[in-house]
Amino acid sequence: MSHADRLKWDERYRAGSYAARPHPTQLLADRLAELPRGRALDIACGAGRNALFLAEAGYEVDAVDVSPIGLERGARSAAEHGLAINWIEADLETTPAATVLADSDYDLIVMVRYVNMPLIAALAERLRDGACLVCEQHLKTSRDVVGPKNPAYRLAPNELLAAAGNLRVLFYREGIVEDPDGRPAALAQLIACRGAARFEHGNDAAV
Repeated sequence: MSHADRLKWDERYRAGSYAARPHPTQLLADRLAELPRGRALDIACGAGRNALFLAEAGYEVDAVDVSPIGLERGARSAAEHGLAINWIEADLETTPAATVLADSDYDLIVMVRYVNMPLIAALAERLRDGACLVCEQHLKTSRDVVGPKNPAYRLAPNELLAAAGNLRVLFYREGIVEDPDGRPAALAQLIACRGAARFEHGNDAAV
C-alpha cells in the first residue's frame, strides 16, 4: 500500500467515516457460536468493529491495520468499554505477515473486505490445528451495491474459494446480501479451518 493510500485512510477515519457502522460483520456475528474460542486476529481492522466484538465475546484479540488514526479510534472505543485489545500498525502489503505476527498462532482469524489474496496463505500458517479463518470480500457484479467501484477491489466468482488452498471449507456463499444498515452488498463469504474443525458447541456447520 502506498503512502498516499495510508493518508487516504487516515483522513477517512479522522473525518469520522464508518462511525455509523459499529456493528460487527454479519457473517461473524451469525456464526460466532460455532467458532473456536481463544486467541483471535482481525486483519485490516480499521476502527475495530470486529475486534471490539470479539474482545467483548471473550477473545484475546490482536488487531492490525495500516491506519494509525483508525487504530486510535479503535483504542478509544476499547477503553470506553473496558476491553483489552492489542492494536498493531502495519502495512501487510509491504511487510511480510511472518514479520508482523512473529511467533503468533490463532484460534480465529478474521479478514473482512480487504483485498490481499496472497496474504490468505500466510494467514493459514498462523492458524492452530482446528482454528478457523473467516473471510468476506466484495464480489464483482453488475448490480447497484455498496463498496468499491474499482473492479480491482472486487473478486471474481470462486476466487476466494480458490484462495482457501488446503484449508477445509466449512461454509462458502456468493451473492447479494443486505448489510445491517440496510444496504445491498455483493459478497463472497468463506469460513475454513486448518485440520479437523473445533466447534464451540460441537455442531457441524458445514454446508
